[in-house]
Amino acid sequence: MKIALIGYGKMGKAIEEIALQKGHEVVLKIDVTNADELTPKNLQQADVAIEFTGPHTAVQNIFTCFEAGIPLVCGSTGWLEKLDDVKRKAVEKNAGFLYASNFSIGVNIFFEVNKKLAQLMSRQDSYEIKTTEIHHTEKKDAPSGTSITLAEQILENIPRKKHWVNRESVESDDLTIISKRIDPAPGTHIIKYFSDIDEIEIIHTAHNRKGFAAGAVQAAEFMNGKTGLYSMKDVLGL
Repeated sequence: MKIALIGYGKMGKAIEEIALQKGHEVVLKIDVTNADELTPKNLQQADVAIEFTGPHTAVQNIFTCFEAGIPLVCGSTGWLEKLDDVKRKAVEKNAGFLYASNFSIGVNIFFEVNKKLAQLMSRQDSYEIKTTEIHHTEKKDAPSGTSITLAEQILENIPRKKHWVNRESVESDDLTIISKRIDPAPGTHIIKYFSDIDEIEIIHTAHNRKGFAAGAVQAAEFMNGKTGLYSMKDVLGL
């Protein structure tokens, strides 16, 4: 499989390492030094693109991939207010598009555990809920895309919580997300339910970027030759 890497920072290099180990070929590498080379013509050398950049460039990069007509795996965060527009454009262009806030197999299982716990706690009004995410200081957005996914799963299942806020809050309908930036921290997410009597806590901690990179390559293998909208749930059969 021929891969175009859009974003060649630490994550892009980790993805490249795993892709090469699995026998794939990286035919295009785009970063800030050669952004002008991200063209539909250049992208058409590849079977699939993997995009890990930032909130200010992601949407235009996605649209360029749609114009090229190659399937795209996107892991950029911080731009999700435009996700519905991107999905509409993907359908319009008959493009292949897979977005995930986190490609780690462990995190995607953690998402399922988080949903189940929220369902079980939905009527337990004596418990307050707090979420915390810890990442390295180079992370460009806060809260993390993974933390937003976790928070939205809780909001979907616990009606008394109406919205998340990225600060400590004592308002009963707020779901608190605390963001910490500490080096070196690939990523920790904590969900805590607590009362005067006891507390329940679930935690996912990444030890390095390999899990995210391996999941992204697995997603690219899944997307090769496909059109339509997908998620890591499709890749992992969850």
